[in-house]
Amino acid sequence: MLLRRPLWSGVARSDGLPCPVVPDITQLILDDHAWFRQQFADLDDLQARDPLDVAAVQRVWEPLAARLDVHAIAEERIFYPQLLRFGEDPQEETLDAIGDHNDIRDAVHDAARHPLGTEAWWQAVGAARQANDEHMGEEEREGLSDFRRHAPRGLRDALGVQFAEFLKAHPSTAGLDVSDKDPEGYVREAEREITSTDPDAGSGGSLGIGSLKGK
Repeated sequence: MLLRRPLWSGVARSDGLPCPVVPDITQLILDDHAWFRQQFADLDDLQARDPLDVAAVQRVWEPLAARLDVHAIAEERIFYPQLLRFGEDPQEETLDAIGDHNDIRDAVHDAARHPLGTEAWWQAVGAARQANDEHMGEEEREGLSDFRRHAPRGLRDALGVQFAEFLKAHPSTAGLDVSDKDPEGYVREAEREITSTDPDAGSGGSLGIGSLKGK
């Protein structure tokens, strides 16, 4: 089970009792980002120990590796389809994000091929950290900022509930498809879903994926 700060916070109701509130999806994504950064920092501390406490490293890495996969899937199912619908510049942001997710997944899965604590394992973990750091920075500057400025607040809150429920239902990757996704194929499928439910979305029924090929 993952150890992380709770997703639920409380505010006072009119009767004085606590009312559980889920932050909007952009805040939940930021919460996960902060947790990822802390776990990698904890691995730094563990790596500095001599001799290496392999069991302690495993206790940090296994939930971190699982959460990196689950977080990416949650974003792909819940956040990015709505960014494509409401964002100002969503196509390129989404293409970049799915490509980043693939890089993170590849490094996490590469680490699983090596004995924990070996040089090859640390190199794979470092690659996962670098890919994740780059992704988080881009996402915070671009996709999350774009969504806050253009998506309705009620939608952000509703997506926050969905995101929290997905993470709670999936403390591990069991039953989830953790394979890489084709970024352009992902956007095309999201585009089809958007235009099937909202014929006026996009320009002429297209979100413009074709114009982004080769970028």
